[in-house]
Amino acid sequence: MASGTDSTTESIRRVLLSVEDALEIDVQGRTDAAVLVPLYRSGGEFYAVFTKRRDDLRRHPGEISFPGGRYDEGERDLLATALREAEEEIGLPTEAVEVLGALQPTPTIATGYAVYPFVGMIEAGRSWTPSAGEVADVLELSLSDLLAGYARRRLVRRGLPIRTDTYLVDDHLIWGATARILADLFDRIDGLALNGATRGQSSTAG
Repeated sequence: MASGTDSTTESIRRVLLSVEDALEIDVQGRTDAAVLVPLYRSGGEFYAVFTKRRDDLRRHPGEISFPGGRYDEGERDLLATALREAEEEIGLPTEAVEVLGALQPTPTIATGYAVYPFVGMIEAGRSWTPSAGEVADVLELSLSDLLAGYARRRLVRRGLPIRTDTYLVDDHLIWGATARILADLFDRIDGLALNGATRGQSSTAG
């Protein structure tokens, strides 16, 4: 199922939180939500899959994030939320994901969500079915390009200037909770032999 060598997959699995441990972590936020961090390997590079939201949406227009959304009452747990949302938003079937573990949950500053990220390996070369009402595009960005595009940048949000961790690939800017999730992933895989997709820089929340 997963793209990449078994040894690489197991190396990533070992540095992640277990799903069970992540679900036990309390994070400040009015609403629980979950995202899937889909990874795949192609041509010796690791890639992550993101969604770019439509520009006409009321919440987070045009922003880049991992597929995900709020917990629905009655769902088994937040991992089920992440997998359901990935299928709804980009057409990624649950059975196509090898769940490796989880990352540190993070709050969203402005919207009051407690976001629980789960990491899954998928096969390379998938075709996507973006949700017409929500997703403008599905982005596949290499981890090495994301690392090369890291910087603390000055942004203006809601009329206020902020200086925060960001990742810029071409004209795709990642910041906020998604940048914090990426920073945690990179901190954990730092030192693994992922064909240069590691870093020596430390990360702080934006």
